[in-house]
Amino acid sequence: MTYKYVTQAWKKPETSYVKDLMFQRTIKWRKQRTIVRIERPTRLDRARRLGYKAKQGFVLARVRVRRGGLRKVRPKAGRRPKRMGVKKFKPAKSLKLIAEERTARKFPNLEVLNSYWIWQDGRYKWFEVILVDPNHPVIESDKDINWICEKGHRGRVFRGLTSAGKKMRALRHKGHGAEKIRPSRKASYERRKENK
Repeated sequence: MTYKYVTQAWKKPETSYVKDLMFQRTIKWRKQRTIVRIERPTRLDRARRLGYKAKQGFVLARVRVRRGGLRKVRPKAGRRPKRMGVKKFKPAKSLKLIAEERTARKFPNLEVLNSYWIWQDGRYKWFEVILVDPNHPVIESDKDINWICEKGHRGRVFRGLTSAGKKMRALRHKGHGAEKIRPSRKASYERRKENK
C-alpha cells in the first residue's frame, strides 16, 4: 500500500512533498562527485519495478549529467548563419543512456540492469542506475536475474541492450513499418545491399 502513495507523489513531484524534499537534497548533490554509490534507492517503487532487490549483488549509483544541447563555440571567421555549425545539433544518445555508460565505466566489474530519472534543475539531470554483479553467487542462484550472468550480456549498456539503448535504436516500434530496424539498422542495410 505504501508503494501506491509513493508512486502517486512521484507522478507530479512539483505539487507533492517531493519538491521540498529534493530541493534540500540537490543542494548537497551539486557539491558531490558526478557518480556516487548509494545504499538505498531514492524512488523505491520505481527501482523495484525495474528489477532492483535489496540483496547482495545489487549496487545503486546516482549519476549527474549536464543538461543542454550540443551548442558549439561560434566561429570567428565569417560565414553565413546556415554554415556556422552552432545551433540545432542534437545528440544521438539520450542523457539517460549517457549516464548509464558513464556508470558502467566507473564500475567495470558490474553490469547495468536499468536506470530511472530522479531530479533535474536548470543545469543538471540526476539518474539512479541499478547495477548487478554477474559473478556474485547470490545473483547466480536467483532465477529472476541470473540471465545477466550469461556471456551475451557482457557490456550490455555499450551495445544498446538496456531499455534506454533499445529506445535509441528505435526498437520500441513493432509491426508494419519497423522492418528496416530489426535486428539492427546496419544488419538490415547489409541484407538489402546483398539482395540487390
